[in-house]
Amino acid sequence: MRKPRSTLMKTAGMAFAAALGLLGSIVGPSAGVAEAAPTGIRVSDGRVVEANGSEFVMRGINHAYTWYPEQTTAMADIAAKGANTVRVVLGSGDRWTRTSASQVSGLIDQCKANKVICVLEVHDTTGYGEDGAATTLDKAADYWISVKSALEGQEDYVVVNIGNEPYGNTNASAWTGATKSAIGKLRNAGLDHALMVDAPNWGQDWSGTMRANAASVFASDPDRNTIFSIHMYGVYDTAAEVQDYLNHFVNNELPIVVGEFGDAHSDGNPDEDAIMATAQSLGVGYIGWSWSGNGSGVEYLDMVNGFDANSLTGWGNRFINGANGIVATSETASVYGGGGGDTGGGTAPNGYPYCVDGSASDPDGDGWGWESSRSCVVPGGSADTGGHTGGGTAPNGYPYCVEGSASDPDGDGWGWENSRSCVVAGSGADS
Repeated sequence: MRKPRSTLMKTAGMAFAAALGLLGSIVGPSAGVAEAAPTGIRVSDGRVVEANGSEFVMRGINHAYTWYPEQTTAMADIAAKGANTVRVVLGSGDRWTRTSASQVSGLIDQCKANKVICVLEVHDTTGYGEDGAATTLDKAADYWISVKSALEGQEDYVVVNIGNEPYGNTNASAWTGATKSAIGKLRNAGLDHALMVDAPNWGQDWSGTMRANAASVFASDPDRNTIFSIHMYGVYDTAAEVQDYLNHFVNNELPIVVGEFGDAHSDGNPDEDAIMATAQSLGVGYIGWSWSGNGSGVEYLDMVNGFDANSLTGWGNRFINGANGIVATSETASVYGGGGGDTGGGTAPNGYPYCVDGSASDPDGDGWGWESSRSCVVPGGSADTGGHTGGGTAPNGYPYCVEGSASDPDGDGWGWENSRSCVVAGSGADS
């Protein structure tokens, strides 16, 4: 996400989606095994967890604070819609006005008051190498060190997203070394927070650079506490591309979050349904772009009109109230008294949460599992009386039918919703 003039403008990389299909799985030894000391939000076995070990699945919204600091109610408005995370745009002073340590403290206080996790990101790095005004990850690391006083002691509440979309499409291969260096600089300076790193290629990683090098980047962090962030716009216009990318990280126990995405874009039409359904099925976090303030032809990315929480756009309504959206899937972090642990599963029709680990949590096969010290329902099992109506993705790669067997008049286990085939949970097609 970049802002070339007086208004916000999303610019993605070239839509070379075909390149993703050519990439192999590259994993380093024990990449997802080691974990950081439990000082706050951290990575454990490839998952994002809180200090108490409860899994935390981000369901958030981006807020362009650095350009709209006067919008003082935005954080509370976003939280009121059900988000458990807010990704906040900051300026390091290299391109945009520097967000001071006192402002950072104020933003963290707002996050805590509204019971959301703060993902704080420096935006000045956007498109480095291709955009001459962008700064380096090294400079972004310097900024984080300069505001260290505001961050210390906030590890339970804050994720440090080192730099937004830190490389464009020029020299994207340099991302790996620059990212490792920035991580090392922050750790050497004593920052113990969970770190988040964005992909190159304007965040979309069509070159596969982050995908191929994520294991070595993760291993380079002495705390083993780095989360990877992919931005999904026009490069991810099919369910297969979304599933392939996210499954690679999950299967290799590398923590991944969809840090930005929308329902439309100038570089292609992202498959937001697949992004949200796949993230939900895999227990992967997502953060939609963005609350309000977009311009220069991409106003369609606004979730509300003019920062008015009572004026949802079509995209905002889809993201917040639609299938696999914020209302249906977001749970407050346990540090604020939320449930935690099984946020990736959603809620069954009987009111119990779905089991994140499915039948693996149900050794006696009765349809009931046990996770995070409470009962959960195995999707499609005998206790799932209404079917897995929350959506998600079946093992064969097709989405589950939101309406269950109502979408399957001939009873063969296959339904039809949103102009494409879906699987009825627990049916013969749910292999």
